[in-house]
Amino acid sequence: MEDKCGIFVENVTKAFGDQVVLKTVYAKFEMGKIYGIVGRNGSGKTVLLKCICGLLYPTAGTVTVNGKVVGKDVDYPDNIGFIIESPGFLPRYSGLKNLKYLASIRGKIREDEIRKHMELVGLNSADKKHVGNYSLGMRQRLGIAQALMENPDILILDEPMNALDNNGVEDMRKVLLKMKEKGKLIIIASHVRDDIDILCDEVYGMDAGIMKKIRQR
Repeated sequence: MEDKCGIFVENVTKAFGDQVVLKTVYAKFEMGKIYGIVGRNGSGKTVLLKCICGLLYPTAGTVTVNGKVVGKDVDYPDNIGFIIESPGFLPRYSGLKNLKYLASIRGKIREDEIRKHMELVGLNSADKKHVGNYSLGMRQRLGIAQALMENPDILILDEPMNALDNNGVEDMRKVLLKMKEKGKLIIIASHVRDDIDILCDEVYGMDAGIMKKIRQR
């Protein structure tokens, strides 16, 4: 029986027509740990993360998040924050206005919480600059603020350090380690070896849709 808290990926296969992208993937992800998934582009990492978040459903097998089967018990898992591929924002709105709009969909947090998380990732919440004029690094920071702002128990991050400078990378590593200390579950897909080595308790390798555990502390 799967744990009530955490993520259980059980024999997941995902195909798009004749192309099989995930091949009978099995993994358990526990709360209070950071997991890394490494592999080349096209290996299936992003597709797996999308299946966990409910953005795609498996062709076969199940993904269970906090005791609920994605696509059966829930369409999208509750209490999960994620960055998958490039964060999309309204270019003519400020960072704060973008996050306020997104937060209004669920109505779970106040403006002061949004501002706090912008400052946490190194953005000035009072800045009126439109997101269309942000650098790539600023957009990535805003995406991380979006993933964090509703205080989710689970974070799914696909290449979270993309476009960040050295200071930004160091800032984000500190944020993620603090989240782990609070008992959060974090899954990171990354090409950056240092991120994986510094942050992750367990590491899985993905190759041609097959995932295997390659390291555990």
